[in-house]
Amino acid sequence: MCTDCGCSITESVMEHSHEGKDHAHSHQHQKAHEHLHHNPQLNDAKTISVIQKILDKNDHEAEHNRQHFNNKGILGINLMSSPGSGKTTLLEHMADVADFKFGVVEGDLETSKDAERLQAKGIPAMQIQTGSACHLDAFMVHKGLHDMPLDGLDVCFVENVGNLVCPASYDVGTHLNIVLVSIPEGEDKIAKYPVMFRQADLVLITKTDLLPYFKYDIENEKAQARRIKPNVDILEVNINDKESIRSVVEWINFKRKMRA
Repeated sequence: MCTDCGCSITESVMEHSHEGKDHAHSHQHQKAHEHLHHNPQLNDAKTISVIQKILDKNDHEAEHNRQHFNNKGILGINLMSSPGSGKTTLLEHMADVADFKFGVVEGDLETSKDAERLQAKGIPAMQIQTGSACHLDAFMVHKGLHDMPLDGLDVCFVENVGNLVCPASYDVGTHLNIVLVSIPEGEDKIAKYPVMFRQADLVLITKTDLLPYFKYDIENEKAQARRIKPNVDILEVNINDKESIRSVVEWINFKRKMRA
């Protein structure tokens, strides 16, 4: 359930639930959505209580996912952005320069197009179709991890649903968050969506090859990001420049060494 917009969970999401206690969680999850759907006042005590219970269950499952990564010696990275800022394209190009092996749990409302793009590059990818849910949660990612060949991977990316609001509220069990924002989106997105950028360990400003064609003060946007989170790392990415892709790979390798 989304704490920000109250989006509904469809049967396609319910199919990713497990048996037993997780199945019971799914019914509670659905009841909470129905409650929000029929009650526009989202700040009453009953609603807050239901939301808190769901977030607590999600956080518990997220810790389980993180332990799963730890047991396999895998660095988990959550990729978040609005639609079209270049998450999948970045991963495609990273396959050509990365010196580590990675897989991807791919989240989209519908279709398996992004997973198919990654698979065509030889990247292990598992698609999660969320239906009408605007984010991945830890339970969906847990299902994806069990369907992915994790042995031999160094890094596992969770490519979240394109959205600059809801994914920031849900821990999916990764170690790090990377948030992308592209030049064509305009120079106000970081200031408008501070919750998302407050969660970022790395901000990637993408499609910098388009700077000549847009009014975009990139230094000001970096300052906005550091105002929200002073210690955040920031990199510029031009998908046509392999060195900028390599800089992302180097950042990830540095984080891998830090964890090791």
